[in-house]
Amino acid sequence: MTRTVGAVVDVGAVLAALGTVRDPELDEPVTTLGFVSSCTVSPDGVAQVRLRLPTYFCAPNFAFLMVADAYDAVAAVEGVRGADVVLEDHFASDAINAGVAARAGFVASFDGLAAAELDELRADFVRKAVMAGSDRVCRPLLAAGRTPDELAGMTLGDVPASADRERLRARLAELGLPAGLGDPLLVDPRTGEAVGVEALPLHLRRARLTRVGAEANSSMCRGMLRERYPTRGHGQTEEHP
Repeated sequence: MTRTVGAVVDVGAVLAALGTVRDPELDEPVTTLGFVSSCTVSPDGVAQVRLRLPTYFCAPNFAFLMVADAYDAVAAVEGVRGADVVLEDHFASDAINAGVAARAGFVASFDGLAAAELDELRADFVRKAVMAGSDRVCRPLLAAGRTPDELAGMTLGDVPASADRERLRARLAELGLPAGLGDPLLVDPRTGEAVGVEALPLHLRRARLTRVGAEANSSMCRGMLRERYPTRGHGQTEEHP
């Protein structure tokens, strides 16, 4: 990317970039969750971001994904000449921060402790997001009188436009699965195959359980973060309780 030297970078642009970074387990932006404790840009274009998590012992692989994604998102902002992204108050923050700054990857950052990079873990969380998203889209349809058999034959374009539908399409696309309006509404995120009528009841139950579990985890994480840090995060658009 070509950047304009000396251009003033709007902090809002950096926060918008951070808004594309998600907690991999909760499938929610780190800004909405309140994980961004500070975000500034120096006069010479260096973006400085400080991240925080609900507990000192949050899983290091989840934390590494968020810090690495935040670094990539911030570094790509037009006009940013350097990115300084730091995770604070975490037992593995030194290893994570050093590894992300060096673009070393998870295995090298945790030398001797990590067996593999995090690509499959990331994909697994996106699959869960597809399942949770399927429930969010299908519950209103069922409540409106659609039958499970009808759902099995529906396309994404048959669903009324909504933020939940677009969120589901985005997650399908992340997995490399068809996400066009003419593509099936319900697919198995592991195989990419459309879910047939016979398999639909079990698929919908799993989707509901996945969605309920994610929302319960989100509520718990928000509560723990509020106890640990009483102030709102930068870019947090919702009211802080």
